[in-house]
Amino acid sequence: MRTYDFSPLWRSTIGFDRLFDLAETAQRAGEDNYPPYNIERLSEDRYQISLAVAGFSFDEISVTAEQNVVVIEGNKRDKTEREYLYRGISARPFKRQFNLADHVEVKSAAFENGLLQIELVREIPEAMKPRRIAINGAPAGNVQQLEAKAA
Repeated sequence: MRTYDFSPLWRSTIGFDRLFDLAETAQRAGEDNYPPYNIERLSEDRYQISLAVAGFSFDEISVTAEQNVVVIEGNKRDKTEREYLYRGISARPFKRQFNLADHVEVKSAAFENGLLQIELVREIPEAMKPRRIAINGAPAGNVQQLEAKAA
């Protein structure tokens, strides 16, 4: 696998730290696919992460939301020795991390039938939404006409 050196970009850019960190994290990520998961877009600003965590109970799983990151960890508490003829359901501890875009927040988490579902919502603050700016010096009738066409 190739590795890329981002140091020349660090010297000539300002404010792209998070982008380069994401690229480096993606490059280092292994092929650990446990537990399996889905990421769905439910609507324009709603998403859902579903993790298949068969064999775990809800009190053995923790979901932590930090700034731009949600971390899901699972640890089995059952340490009894059993004799398995075949063990197809993994019970190993896991830690899965998802990087979130700006203004995406974890709204809820639900555990049902071996699936952990985490609902995410993008809520852009009012100050960041586009807004119409009035132009000084325009006749009052002209401004109303522009507002009527925009609506």
